[in-house]
Amino acid sequence: MALEGFKRRVLGSIGLLKGKRKVDEETVKELSKSLRRALLEADFNVRQAKELTERIERRMLEEEPRPGVRLETHAMNLIYSELVRILGAPRSIRPHNQTVLMVGLYGQGKTTTTAKLAEWWRKNHSVKVAVIEADVHRPGAFQQISQLLEGTAVEVYGEPEGNDAPAIVRNGLRKIGTADVVIIDTAGRDSLDGELKDELLEIAEVANASERFLVIDAQVGQAAGPMATTFHDLVGVTGTVVTKLDGTARGGGALSAVATTGAPIVFVGEGERIGDLEKFESDRFISRLLGMGDIKGLIDLAPDDLDEQEAIRLTQRLMSGRFTLTDMYTQMEMMSKIGTLDKVLSHLPDTMFGGMANMSVAQKRQMQSNLEKFRVVMDSMTQEEKDDPLVLKSSRIRRIARGSGCEEKDVKDLLAQWNRSKKMMRGIRGDRRFRRQMQSMMGVDEDLGLG
Repeated sequence: MALEGFKRRVLGSIGLLKGKRKVDEETVKELSKSLRRALLEADFNVRQAKELTERIERRMLEEEPRPGVRLETHAMNLIYSELVRILGAPRSIRPHNQTVLMVGLYGQGKTTTTAKLAEWWRKNHSVKVAVIEADVHRPGAFQQISQLLEGTAVEVYGEPEGNDAPAIVRNGLRKIGTADVVIIDTAGRDSLDGELKDELLEIAEVANASERFLVIDAQVGQAAGPMATTFHDLVGVTGTVVTKLDGTARGGGALSAVATTGAPIVFVGEGERIGDLEKFESDRFISRLLGMGDIKGLIDLAPDDLDEQEAIRLTQRLMSGRFTLTDMYTQMEMMSKIGTLDKVLSHLPDTMFGGMANMSVAQKRQMQSNLEKFRVVMDSMTQEEKDDPLVLKSSRIRRIARGSGCEEKDVKDLLAQWNRSKKMMRGIRGDRRFRRQMQSMMGVDEDLGLG
């Protein structure tokens, strides 16, 4: 995810407490200064950075850690709670009977976000969703939204040859207004000029939308605040969607700036796929940002066709210490359905899987490539070989390599990965806290074989 540099700097700041049993004012001051630099480099507002670090500094000196809690953990918990406070509580979204007006400047990702939002609503609330394309100024806007939603159950209305945006909205509401949720995409401009304002006000009057979402690119940084305020004054923005959060180090600026306006963050976009949109919940977002993981969020990423019972069965086997190549194959298939390796790892605590989440981008890409290669190799194995990898001696390895079109080294790499994974699972089995997390997450208990 974005803001990786911020996480590293926060962890570096907390490292000042390593080995200390008691806090002292000098160390706390140094930690506060280091943390403030991290916030400013992530483009947080100067005033916010000062306020946040002063609060953490005061709490570090006044609040004692809970019994058995290390100072580093205590400091991380304080940083977490203060960041969550700044970004604000999550906003609830009504699942039915919604008309959503999408607004924003040109180039912020508004049309793509409209498609993502439509699919999010359909997937998460199982409702009938329709989209009205009312951008009459950008050539190909209707074709783009139609292509993005091709193959989904979302209905798209537009008039590609039309130039009267309010009329298109009016006609669209008559035609598809029976949908549970109607999302209206509007035109953007390089600036909020008089023409755009007048058109937007007329569309807003016709739509009478229950929600008005402003779309902002994370790269605008602290300029997001004034932009949000301007649109809020114009149409009464009820929520903000921050896009392209995966590709910028300035995301902190956008997030913090918007959070202080009257238009709270409701969704964040990370990635280009139609499923790359998340409901913004500050506690879960900050937990991931600081490397603490977001197990619930990982489950939310799972697609509709993910076999829940198979996932539970696999979890039971993993926790029991039984881990075959068949299980590994299933694990890979599930992972590929959820998303890229990078996305999966971003939802797991940094300490899990031997610190895999801290791998470089190149290492993650290599592992993703390996996963794809391993699936090909395993397709050339018998069921017996998948269930009992210990039978894989030289002659079998040669046969599998020939059958898969890979090298013997690739087969041996797979076996080495299986051995590492098996050892890792044994370690997880001994981690009672994580086991409890997994049990809660999967809806299973001790009686189901998790030990």
